[in-house]
Amino acid sequence: MAVLLRSVTWGLFPWRGCYSRAPQRGLSKGFVEALEAVVGRPHVSTAAAVREHHGHDESMYRCHPPDAVVWPQNVDQVSRLAALCYSEGVAIIPFGTGTGLEGGVCALQGGVCINLTHMDRIRELHPEDFSVVVEPGVTRKALNIHLRDCGLWFPVDPGADASLCGMAATSASGTNAVRYGTMRDNVINLEVVLPDGRLLHTAGQGRHFKKSAAGYNLTGLFVGSEGTLGLITSATLRLHPAPEATVAATCAFPSVQAAVDSTVQMLQTAVPVARIEFLDDVMMDACNRYSKLNCSVAPTLFLEFHGSEQALAEQLQRAEVITQDNGAFHFSCAKEAEECNQLWTARHNAWYAFLALAPGYKGYSTDVCVPISRLPEILVHAKEKLKASGLTGAIVGHVGDGNFHCLLLVNPDDAKELQRVKTFANELGRMALALHGTCTGEHGIGMGKQQLLQEEIGPVGLETMKQLKATLDPRGLMNPGKVL
Repeated sequence: MAVLLRSVTWGLFPWRGCYSRAPQRGLSKGFVEALEAVVGRPHVSTAAAVREHHGHDESMYRCHPPDAVVWPQNVDQVSRLAALCYSEGVAIIPFGTGTGLEGGVCALQGGVCINLTHMDRIRELHPEDFSVVVEPGVTRKALNIHLRDCGLWFPVDPGADASLCGMAATSASGTNAVRYGTMRDNVINLEVVLPDGRLLHTAGQGRHFKKSAAGYNLTGLFVGSEGTLGLITSATLRLHPAPEATVAATCAFPSVQAAVDSTVQMLQTAVPVARIEFLDDVMMDACNRYSKLNCSVAPTLFLEFHGSEQALAEQLQRAEVITQDNGAFHFSCAKEAEECNQLWTARHNAWYAFLALAPGYKGYSTDVCVPISRLPEILVHAKEKLKASGLTGAIVGHVGDGNFHCLLLVNPDDAKELQRVKTFANELGRMALALHGTCTGEHGIGMGKQQLLQEEIGPVGLETMKQLKATLDPRGLMNPGKVL
């Protein structure tokens, strides 16, 4: 047998550290040699440091290293690797840039981690059709650099410079989703290596149409599948015209309620905002310190508008009136590229700014998403719950689409505090469900929200998902222990 049986256990919150630092024992010498025969010896590693690097993402979950890491160079090698692992009963864990937040790359049953970053070609660009085909090693920033001279861009921006195929696998979204949609809205076609090595083109090979009514939506099935159904080896993505001009603005509010009411009113009156981000007072204090901003320490909205110069002036005026009607103060605009970049860099660095408030503590992040009409209720409730729990936390989010994050600082040696964190996260998820929302808007289910998923979709929904999983992965070897 290629794999030795192992038991996998972890505690309430398994903080970063390695599940096992013992020498790799799970794969036979002959199996490792078979991996080397597919990709070449330089592209296979069983070194402890390499395996540990691939056994965790940016979440709080403990490192669970794979037994080996391989770097295929093309889709044929991925197909052969999958077929080899599947025939021997070896777990397969896809790996992109490792920027996930729900333990999606932890190798809970050991196995082979397939690192896809060496496949980094932009295979096709169709400017006239507003589409591009990228391999899994292409990141969001790399694609937009490539597109600079085309007058096009790919706007989905989760903050991290994640791989685009990884973003498809996790159904990522981010700051621009309110105007341009999420990954689910911007993936046209996927090339997927199924667990047994077969190659699937979810919308047909080479197709990049605007719309289709042909059969089941296989592309949608794999977007958000978190590596549990197959390995995405290329994605055909929808591109958008680059905006003629951009302007950003910030405005502070006397309360969370006032900030969120402004958000809802802007959306209800069709102000075409491109980004609308909420940061509470704790997060604004952290960003001021970390990113050298000089903003009010109060609930704040970061706004961005795209369009012509004339359109931007009108959008700004409408937004300012709405925010002032809700008691906003310090409404300020940033029209120069350098000023805009400073604001959004600070927003993207909010996680690191928050961690810097308490060196030595660990960070935990959870997210939920609710209908826009229920956003004021849940945000105010979350803020009150944070204060009542005694936890150090901050709220930040893409409130234009009802999605926000609660970030918590935790002493990993304090068991009672860890329990309070878990209780808070579960209560927040269940409140989102009670308000007809979802337990996760963009982080995914991963290892931590499987019970909430069951409560969200119900027994028939869960059984349907299990049947789909069993059909595509009857041996349960694709990224085991995640989602279901």
